[in-house]
Amino acid sequence: MTIRDLSDSGFEAPPGWRGKLHEVIFGWETRGGRLFDIGLILAILLSVLAVMLESIGEFRDAYGEAIYYAEWIFTVLFTIEYGLRLSSVERPGKYATSFFGIIDLLAILPTYLSIFFPGAQYLLVIRLLRILRVFRVLKLAKYVASANVILAALKASAHKIAVFMATVLILVTIVGSLIYFVEGAENGFTSIPRSIYWAIVTVTTVGYGDISPQSILGQLLASLVMLMGYAIIAVPTGIVTVELARLRTEQVADCQRCGSPEHDSDARFCKRCGERLPATL
Repeated sequence: MTIRDLSDSGFEAPPGWRGKLHEVIFGWETRGGRLFDIGLILAILLSVLAVMLESIGEFRDAYGEAIYYAEWIFTVLFTIEYGLRLSSVERPGKYATSFFGIIDLLAILPTYLSIFFPGAQYLLVIRLLRILRVFRVLKLAKYVASANVILAALKASAHKIAVFMATVLILVTIVGSLIYFVEGAENGFTSIPRSIYWAIVTVTTVGYGDISPQSILGQLLASLVMLMGYAIIAVPTGIVTVELARLRTEQVADCQRCGSPEHDSDARFCKRCGERLPATL
């Protein structure tokens, strides 16, 4: 999947008034479409700000009722917008199961769930994902090519990283079992799973300090794991960096204006918008 695949502009417009609605909601080249998207982004930011303010005790005590009503107003507006999006595409089911369709649904569910599960409204921060539409609203398509390269590098590295993570998982299991044997429950290592948790915290150099070895042998083992952790952290970074370097030398960039990758390898201009194409990434 590429950043371009996350765009919701590829859904067909139905005829009649639904087509005109589609042009405003999904379009960004018209003035109405741009105003709609900019207004949507502002509403998203304000709604997330309201959720954050509610989590602060002083604001909740002073303005709790106003914030509560604001959250419901935003939720109702986003619910109406979600319904309009579904009605303005030829295949509503396809949009509902797309990336943005799922995000749009998740952006309104927490408020309704908070009726039955108090506190669920704090999950509304997922609305921030909807601001991915800023790529099209603010003409940031020239950055899409770079984002696609990163995604391609991660995808190309997936198998190597999976093998690496499996190796690390085996390693921390062994280390956790060893520290459990060496330290025991009297020093806080009450089980092998808890000891594996300690091994993960140590090998990643996080070091919460909630449990720590007390014996000399345990501290020696911990020291070896800490030193090994620095080497482990560097491995996935190196894997992805190699793939990035390879892609930069092999792949031709997407169009800097519209982000389209649909051009021949020897093309000099984008066949979609006519922008001159860079030679390489």
